[in-house]
Amino acid sequence: MPVYDTNPHLKKLRQDLHINADLLGHPLKFATTWGLFSPRAIDEGSLMLLEHLDVAEDEIALDFGCGYGPLGLAIAKAAPKGSVQLIDKDFVAIDYANKNAQANGLNNARAYLSNALMDVPLEPQFSLVVSNLPAKTGNELYTLAFNDAKQRMQPGAKFVVVTINGLRSYMKRSFTEIFGNYKKLKQGKTYTVSVAERLAD
Repeated sequence: MPVYDTNPHLKKLRQDLHINADLLGHPLKFATTWGLFSPRAIDEGSLMLLEHLDVAEDEIALDFGCGYGPLGLAIAKAAPKGSVQLIDKDFVAIDYANKNAQANGLNNARAYLSNALMDVPLEPQFSLVVSNLPAKTGNELYTLAFNDAKQRMQPGAKFVVVTINGLRSYMKRSFTEIFGNYKKLKQGKTYTVSVAERLAD
């Protein structure tokens, strides 16, 4: 392995960061690194989403844009009889999400690369989809992801997202157009948690 430097500060920056958090009533530990979203602590938006999330013990869930895995792995811990797929377009995020699943003994969770939901199989169909939507990804990708998610959701399944408040109107418009319904679960100072339900055809 190449020696990058002998500077103690740079050497420290290359080391993993570590987070311990109680999510959905369960203690979890996460390794993270610089360059991933919110590497020093679970972000406020994810915590708000989890506060308004009901998880069944047999939930079949998808975490879209998982990062190092706080949402998806919290659901996996709360759903020991279910399973969770975590996806992200960043290979570093996937590496850390899988390491964190293993570190927490979560054999019912797996992370893999996917651009939106392009590489997510049609089966099994999900009972829950969650996402902490990044603000600058672009509406076009969101449109693709929301439509793809609908195809992969069971009737009655819920798609729960947290966004910055600036995307609140967009989420209402998009969820209403694609799913035929929209509900605001919580609006805080910075973030809004929204949900849509997959209706029966």
